[in-house]
Amino acid sequence: MTTAYPGFSADDETPVFVISVAAELAGMHAQTLRQYDRLGLVTPSRTRGGGRRYSARDVMMLREVQRLSQEEGVSLAGIQRIMDLEKQVAALRARVAELVAEVDRARAASGTGGRVFAVGPRGDIMPLRPTGGLPSQALVLYSPHRSR
Repeated sequence: MTTAYPGFSADDETPVFVISVAAELAGMHAQTLRQYDRLGLVTPSRTRGGGRRYSARDVMMLREVQRLSQEEGVSLAGIQRIMDLEKQVAALRARVAELVAEVDRARAASGTGGRVFAVGPRGDIMPLRPTGGLPSQALVLYSPHRSR
């Protein structure tokens, strides 16, 4: 969600709502928002004077906390764990995207589309000729300590 006014633009991350407005938008009491802030479930931005400012994303998170708590019966500790795991997944997805872009850049720079190697029985590395088919997405892990 992006809102634009002359000389001003806001998105889901921009802290614009005071606690009373955020509470109304989330369908909660302002005291509940203060408790969630103390617990670290939804932590709004702060003004220089210490006032809470909620973004549209914060309000969405408050609604999700309420849904998980009331409709699903998840404890606040459980909700915190769910939110932490969702942040981890998002960070891992971003890292995978970075690595894929890095591999794509390396392939483009080499002009060959990448090189293929294999490891021989004594641990020596042998270059292989690409098959010319579609690039494989397979990954083979080798562990010399694996029991046979």
